[in-house]
Amino acid sequence: MEHIVPVHVLRHRVRAVAPALRGDSERACLLEILLRKHEAVRQVRVVAAIGSVTVRFDPRRLPAGAVLTLLDRVVGNLGRATPRPMAAPPPDGPVNTVRVAVGGMTCASCAALIQMRLGRDPRVRTASVNFASETAEIVGRLDRGAVDSVVAALGYEARPMDTLAQRRLAAERDRARLAEARRRAIESGLLSLPVMALGMAMPRFWLWRWVELALTVPVVLGLGRPFFARALRLARQRSANMDTLIALGSGAALGHSTLSLLAGRHHLYFEAAAGIVSFVLLGRWLEERAKGRAGEAIRRLIALQPDTATLLCDGVATVVPVDRLAVGDLILVRPGERIALDGEVVAGLSAVDESLVTGESMPVVRGKGARVVGGCINGDGALTVRVSATGGDTVLAGIVRMVDHAQGAKLPVQRLADRVSAVFVPAVVAAAALTLAGNLAAGRRPGAAVDAAVSVLLIACPCALGLATPTAIMAAIGAAARRGIYIRDGAALEAAADLSVLIFDKTGTLTEGRPVVESLRILDGDEGEVLALLAAAEAGSEHPLGRAVLALAAARGVRPPPAEDFTAVPGSGVRARVDGRLVEIGNLPFEGEPAAAGTRAYARIDGRPAAVLAFADRPRDGAAQAIQALHDLGVRTLMVTGDAEEPARAVAAAIGIAEVVAGATPARKHDIVAELKAAGLKVGMIGDGLNDAPALAAADVGFAIGTGTDVAMDSAAITLVGGDIAKVAAMIALARRTRAIMRQNLAWALGYNTLAIPTAAMGRLTPMVASMAMAASSVSVVANSLRLQR
Repeated sequence: MEHIVPVHVLRHRVRAVAPALRGDSERACLLEILLRKHEAVRQVRVVAAIGSVTVRFDPRRLPAGAVLTLLDRVVGNLGRATPRPMAAPPPDGPVNTVRVAVGGMTCASCAALIQMRLGRDPRVRTASVNFASETAEIVGRLDRGAVDSVVAALGYEARPMDTLAQRRLAAERDRARLAEARRRAIESGLLSLPVMALGMAMPRFWLWRWVELALTVPVVLGLGRPFFARALRLARQRSANMDTLIALGSGAALGHSTLSLLAGRHHLYFEAAAGIVSFVLLGRWLEERAKGRAGEAIRRLIALQPDTATLLCDGVATVVPVDRLAVGDLILVRPGERIALDGEVVAGLSAVDESLVTGESMPVVRGKGARVVGGCINGDGALTVRVSATGGDTVLAGIVRMVDHAQGAKLPVQRLADRVSAVFVPAVVAAAALTLAGNLAAGRRPGAAVDAAVSVLLIACPCALGLATPTAIMAAIGAAARRGIYIRDGAALEAAADLSVLIFDKTGTLTEGRPVVESLRILDGDEGEVLALLAAAEAGSEHPLGRAVLALAAARGVRPPPAEDFTAVPGSGVRARVDGRLVEIGNLPFEGEPAAAGTRAYARIDGRPAAVLAFADRPRDGAAQAIQALHDLGVRTLMVTGDAEEPARAVAAAIGIAEVVAGATPARKHDIVAELKAAGLKVGMIGDGLNDAPALAAADVGFAIGTGTDVAMDSAAITLVGGDIAKVAAMIALARRTRAIMRQNLAWALGYNTLAIPTAAMGRLTPMVASMAMAASSVSVVANSLRLQR
């Protein structure tokens, strides 16, 4: 049997030696190197600015107590030691980690170029540029300004993304870029359609040919100008990508057709030039839309932190921006407010909705000494909280980082075309040049030689290659949408076909996500009368358990009488006077009542025990059948939940899941996904809550329940409408079909070019026939993809 090996995360603030470490990046770097030498240590993060150390380790090789001893010894030695001066201290300052957003990238080769140039800088230790997330992370002796200069020198833009305001500004830029991509796609389509119609009609009247030219020039040289600019920039760097092929194909078609028009020749290829640009601009727009959806998860998470908080200073309450708060400050959290930052309750009692962290729908009681998490919603009571973490050290910031990193690690399937073009582009250009030279050497007239070379460029144009995967993806996405499965990008389709393990959240995913009264045990009185009194007392409550009592009464046809003097006691329960009788419902057990698992409520009428209510979150209808369908496909299933062990295992047993991890935090869920992926498994994650977002983003395929939170749906690649998890099996089958279609399309597109280029080089194809063959190749790819719509 396979087991999940737990990876413990220990966060240890070394307060005693903080003066020796805080602000000293060289010591922090040395500490990280020394800790990494231990075979049990997997990851080390040192933040010198605040003197904190985070160690991720294997508990089988290194117990937690030994980690503390190791930290104390190593940090203590650093604190007493005097670092040796360097012979030639670098002029650029201490080691920094700079993370920026990079604008202007259009393909994976752009990211590779920036990463290569940064990596060659002697001041850089490591550089990672991710095209999918449009971010770069650089570790070295470069400050933000130096990074900006290096990136700008390559023709791209580096933008800061540290603060909330900077992230919001980046989001506005993303929306503007999406609008621009949409405008270019629509305008090019409107201009290209009449050109294509005229090209197919092949009119002899010369005026129509000039109309074609007039419509094609703004498409190719106006809307398609960025392709030429990027191709030229990459040529200077001795590199090439899809932009190079697009510029060569459309430019050659336009140039050749213009010269032929001026020479009075009839064979023109304006429709090929305009069509190439229009097809690609349409694809880029669709790509930008997918990227925009990916960024929504981050934006929604950031929005969970309130902009302001109520600061308590010498008994005076003042509303201040959250960014001004410091560790140790006291803040007041009023009923119904979001908690601004992580901290410890120093006064007050309330029920707090911590679904952000645990995923559980039931609020938990938080009183003096309890830890609370920023972004969670306070209940009916007021709390005074001492801030324990700010900025990037909060739990919410950690979740944002995990989602950001996990999403950035994804590479869409369309990048395969760019990888192929890295070899394909130089080969095509060389073939065209050799064709021109060979035909001239063979004594053919220059016009015929040029026709042959242009035919090579046209027939090798990457339309079919560029359409091979996007068209299959679009067809599959449409077919899935008709079944209530919404797919965000093609990478999810590709990965879903190979899924070997699926991780399920419990609450709201496998279960309905709301408590119901599982049993009502009457201790004194008539059941109908007692239930009417309990429902009357709960009528004024907003608590999920109170709504469950009202639902039970309605289901049994019990109409509660009006209640008076209703009082909600945060963390305890409710009391009210109904028909002159005092009704109390709370979590305080009766004397002599045996302890029981699960959630219980105890009702007293006029001070005497009256009833015991047991609550449960029931499995969704069809959950057991869905799990069995996945097992039939050979997919392993796990439940990973923030709920307690006993209720989690009870639900798992009822629906047929054998492996359960209970009490899991968002970081633990994320780590389990990472561990399974590191073991070589293709991992899917299905959840509905904020706490599932990091794991959903980190998984090879994230499935969100359509009735869950917006952040979960934005973090996941696939959303199941209505919460029907049985659709997962249907999704896997569709994914396998789609992968087969994509492979067929790619094989056809590459095979077509392989056979057609030599034919064109031998002069057997005119540019007109070449452009028609190129169009036919694209049509055949689209037609094959449309089979997925059946």
